Amino acid sequence: MSARARAQVSSARRIVVKVGSSSISGDNADQIAPLIEALAETHGRGVEVVLVSSGAVASGMSHLNLDGRPSDLATQQAAASVGQNVLTARYQETLDRHGIAAGQVLLTEGDLLNEPHRSNTRRAVNRLLDLRIMPIVNENDTVATYGLRFGDNDRLAAMLSVLIRADLLLLLSDVDSLYTKPPHLPGAERIDHIGFDEELAGMEFGATKAAGGVGTGGANTKVKAARLAASAGTAVLVTATGLAADALRGEEVGTWFEPMPTAPGRALL
Repeated sequence: MSARARAQVSSARRIVVKVGSSSISGDNADQIAPLIEALAETHGRGVEVVLVSSGAVASGMSHLNLDGRPSDLATQQAAASVGQNVLTARYQETLDRHGIAAGQVLLTEGDLLNEPHRSNTRRAVNRLLDLRIMPIVNENDTVATYGLRFGDNDRLAAMLSVLIRADLLLLLSDVDSLYTKPPHLPGAERIDHIGFDEELAGMEFGATKAAGGVGTGGANTKVKAARLAASAGTAVLVTATGLAADALRGEEVGTWFEPMPTAPGRALL
């Protein structure tokens, strides 16, 4: 990541951070507290922070005595209903130590695409930020149907970043950066920087599920989300959840997507 990119991170006044299910559930549940500590530190510098968090279904499964992600929609909805409450409470537990209140925001795709829902969403999130409350955003899995879903929270985070005109979108996963092919394969090379108009021909970005079946995205979804946000003028950094604090301090981590310098109106939605 270039010195210019690090400077953009340091100067960002409004940041959207997205974390996936596999990074905060199961064996990785201990990453929740360090992540929230990093967000609280950033918030303490006067930065407006929005967390887009997956993990409601995964957090609710144990309370429904489920060993794996349910396959039917109704049980997924039930797990999401229980898990969302559990997940928000875990976040608030750490935020309480910093005197920060969380505000839960559950969205469907129509809330970001259709008026007047779109304007209402923007107004609500902006007001939470004005009040120095940290919005915790997730897809409203309890009521969303297959035909009206974002598909993954990477896309939700990108669309929200555009809607509220965030300066930076931080996409967190289990991998430190994007690579030219899946990082476990021979010849995979780390990608440090991607220009706003740079072609990515020949690179292999897979859409894979995490071990345990709790994740729904992959490198491919992050590239698409990053392109969407960057084309609207929002810079994007992709890195591992464990490196969130370093990323938010402007350290040389992850893959940087340069934003379009003259994004028209910063509103593609």
